[in-house]
Amino acid sequence: MKRSFNPAVLEMMDRPQPVSPELERDLERLRQLNRWFGSYRIVSHFVRRWIKPGAQMRIVDLATGSGDIPRLLADFARTIGAQVKIDAVDQQTATLEIARSLSINYSEISYHTANILEWDSAHSYHIALCSLVLHHFSDEDAVKLLRQCRKLSKRFVLVSDLRRGLLLQAGVYMLTALIFREPMTRFDARLSAQRAFSFAEMRELAIQAGWKNFGHKKFRFARQAIWLE
Repeated sequence: MKRSFNPAVLEMMDRPQPVSPELERDLERLRQLNRWFGSYRIVSHFVRRWIKPGAQMRIVDLATGSGDIPRLLADFARTIGAQVKIDAVDQQTATLEIARSLSINYSEISYHTANILEWDSAHSYHIALCSLVLHHFSDEDAVKLLRQCRKLSKRFVLVSDLRRGLLLQAGVYMLTALIFREPMTRFDARLSAQRAFSFAEMRELAIQAGWKNFGHKKFRFARQAIWLE
């Protein structure tokens, strides 16, 4: 099963658009999928190793969407008495408007509108995160994104994404046929399943990006992650 990627076809949530009930509902669905199907679990697995009680850390979350990963990190840091400052970056202004409205009680999080391939911060980061984003890019730009992650953090980097295969294709089709039936969610989810990288392909992207001594693991629900520490 080969990867299918046409740069002329954008996921609906990636298209320029105003805040709308459809976009808000789609982002809510994505948060549910992240919570139920492993994204939160993967991120939590690593940050519990990397963020220690009393630590002071600066974190960047690339393509943050509605900011659920930064809020997850902030909540964890609060429970252990760590202090974090999180830069959450996304190029979709409407999505960030929704993210800010959901994060009014999170002074730790700063939202920035920018192309994540070009994000150039005055700060260096202890942790760089990128969740469920890599499959939105061509192979060439995916390599650029991995290099960008390493440039932003010399300590900890975590990139997690879908893992292409029959399990992902079948699972996404069933979910979007029976439960997540909204047009935007259905279209984007099915396109994401086609665009996801296989386990071997993701490893090759990291090698092309110059990553060395990185971890790479399969996770439940057709997920995978690569990391540096």
